[in-house]
Formats: sequence, structure tokens, C-alpha cells
Amino acid sequence: MASQRAASASPAQPQDSVDRHVARWVREVPGLVANVEGAITRMQMLARHLQWRKEAALARSGLKLWEYEILWRLRSAGTPHRMTPTRLAEGLGIHPATLTNRLDRLQAAGLITREHAPADRRSLLVQLTEEGAQAWSAVIDAQREAEAALLAPLTGQELEYLTALLRTVTLAVEETGPPLMPDVD
Repeated sequence: MASQRAASASPAQPQDSVDRHVARWVREVPGLVANVEGAITRMQMLARHLQWRKEAALARSGLKLWEYEILWRLRSAGTPHRMTPTRLAEGLGIHPATLTNRLDRLQAAGLITREHAPADRRSLLVQLTEEGAQAWSAVIDAQREAEAALLAPLTGQELEYLTALLRTVTLAVEETGPPLMPDVD
């Protein structure tokens, strides 16, 4: 049990802020497993760091998060980057009425268009405009740079190993629940 409760950094490794957090909490919470707390806290803090970087990129671009998410969903549909509002609302996990209001605003900004489907004029298609694609690209480029910078301290082999470890955890979670990454289709 003592090995489970020990601080996660070895004497040869420098301690980070999470090691100090874990050292404090293993004294306060009986049964707290240092390596589990350290791994989870690091994942949470690194995700938060990337979220802050994304929010900064969104602020620079003038996009709100919900606007980016709609543009992302359309972009992820593949060329010609369009889909029905129903499919879009389902993919975003929002009510269709909420989406209608948001699409009105995006269309007024020139980031999307809405047209009747050629095969069925009763159905609408939402499509990303060139301006919308450029707005999305500006944010995703900044996000890609932030992600690359975050993982730059790792060698290629370490990154492959980290990816494999995280995939193992993801598969275990998805075995008993829905996929962590929503389907694009």
C-alpha cells in the first residue's frame, strides 16, 4: 500500500505542480492512489490547458465556441461540407430549435448557407461557405500548433507509447458505454 500512496515522481525526475498536489492529498484522503490521482489530474490539467489555448484562438478569430462547433461539424462531413439540420443537431447534441437560431446567425455572418436539397425540396442542407471554412481553419491551425507544442517534449517513440496507453483506457471506457468521440456521419 505504501508504494501506491508514494509520490509518483522518482528522485531522478523533477517534480511538477501535480506531484505537489498529490503529495498533499495522499496525506488527507485515506486510500488515495498517488499514480491514479497523478495521471487523472495531469490529463484534466492538460485538457484544461488546451481548452484555454482554444478559447484564446476563438477570441482572436471572433468566433464563439458554439459557432466553431457547428463549423467543425460541417467540415467533418467531408466535401462539400454540408448536412441536414437534423443531422447537424443530432451530431452536436442540441435541440433543433436552438440550432435554427444559431444557423440564422451564422448565415447572416456569411459562414454558412442553407439551401433546399436537390433530391427533396422539402429538406434543407446547411453548407459551409468559403468564409466559414477559413474561420474554422484559423482556429484549428492554432489548436494544432498548441497540441504539437504540448507534446513536443516527447520523442516519437514516447508519443506512440502514450497514444497506445490512452487507447487502452479509451477502449475500456467504450466497452461499457458510448464512444468518447462522436461519429461524424
